[in-house]
Amino acid sequence: MKITKDQIKQVATLARLELSEQEITTFTNQMDSILAYVDKLSELDVSGITPTSHAVPLENRFREDVVTPSIGVENALANAPDKVDGFFRVPKVIE
Repeated sequence: MKITKDQIKQVATLARLELSEQEITTFTNQMDSILAYVDKLSELDVSGITPTSHAVPLENRFREDVVTPSIGVENALANAPDKVDGFFRVPKVIE
């Protein structure tokens, strides 16, 4: 599969990148090599291989949901730069 300089320029335009002619040439060669390798992978016989979504089995790493006491309003607001009546005060962002 051959990628062209025009395709590299189009992708650069979509990504809002300014590339020099040297970079365009370099990226064209690199992308062509990558696509050639991917194309070569399509030649492999994978008919006897079971598809998987993950290389290793997934395990749930979450802790049990246990009710614990909260830290309280005083501790929560201890380092607040601005507070009013037990609440965080933040600048207004919507007019």
